[in-house]
Amino acid sequence: MRKILIIFAHPVLEKSRVHKRLLHHIPHLDGITVNDLYENYPDFDIDVTREQQLLLAHDIIIWQHPLYWYSAPAMLKQWQDLVLEHGWAYGKDGYALRGKKVFNVISSGSSLQSYQREGYQHCTITEVLKPFERTAELCRMTYLPPFWVSGTHKLEMPQINEYGKRYNQLLQLLRQENLKDEELMQASCLNDLIEISQNNLA
Repeated sequence: MRKILIIFAHPVLEKSRVHKRLLHHIPHLDGITVNDLYENYPDFDIDVTREQQLLLAHDIIIWQHPLYWYSAPAMLKQWQDLVLEHGWAYGKDGYALRGKKVFNVISSGSSLQSYQREGYQHCTITEVLKPFERTAELCRMTYLPPFWVSGTHKLEMPQINEYGKRYNQLLQLLRQENLKDEELMQASCLNDLIEISQNNLA
């Protein structure tokens, strides 16, 4: 059984529709840990030792956050700056996170169609997430495609809850090691993989 650490960053969770529901659907199972950065560190004074111990104790790391100006909320950047230390997470002797899997669980106001070269954003979601991919690779981690809730402004609550159910399924399948690495790496978004996986089980 794999252990999963969800590093959650949302500065105004009380105003969120999507991430509230995603959090609600996270299964309460052994081996799944939610680490709410804004709740734990309201003064941005991150406990680096605690965070590093959490990373060491888990096999899969998830950065869950809304997209803010094509990036993450400030707390997650602070976390990366402080926790992923040279000589520990990367560098000549930085092997602490080697082999762990990591991916983003993100929401965006813009739709999937907007994140195309010919679309409104003039770039793909893969290009937007490139800094996370490079961070993972520098730390010798395996970076997976995102779980992406797009077009949030137009989503109704039943649609948001459907994303929540898929997120729940994804976490359970990852925890139970029921998804092959090849499947994970080949998916454009992990949402799609869950649809495929559930169809295969039907």
